[in-house]
Amino acid sequence: MSDAEHPIVELLRRDKRYRRGAYQFVFDALSFAQDKLGMGVPVPGMDDEDDDEAQRHVTGQQLCEAMRIYAHQEYGYLAKQVLNHWGIRTTGDFGEIVFNLIEVGLMRKTAEDRREDFDDVFDFDEGFQRSFQITAADSGED
Repeated sequence: MSDAEHPIVELLRRDKRYRRGAYQFVFDALSFAQDKLGMGVPVPGMDDEDDDEAQRHVTGQQLCEAMRIYAHQEYGYLAKQVLNHWGIRTTGDFGEIVFNLIEVGLMRKTAEDRREDFDDVFDFDEGFQRSFQITAADSGED
């Protein structure tokens, strides 16, 4: 498959709200949620063809929280600005991106999953700026 035929390229053409980095961030945050935070439960019948291990399902709310933590870890105080640069301004945008990826077959969902599961999970200002506290230990002061 050439780069021009890749599903992400099609998504970028179809939905101009989000940049390529937003899609990569969602994939990375999902891996972070499952591998580092231990989120997700095995879902019978959602086995990978290349893997004997069952897929672990992460809810929309869990994924939003994992994305908040992952963004803080990766981008620190600039997390909100980086996400905004990619077109992500609310947790609802996370849902739009996830469901775009589901639509082109790059992610899967269960019958219970809804796009609305991502709406208003947390306020971006609170979740990315006000909750990021610099302490004396962080600044090297005693």
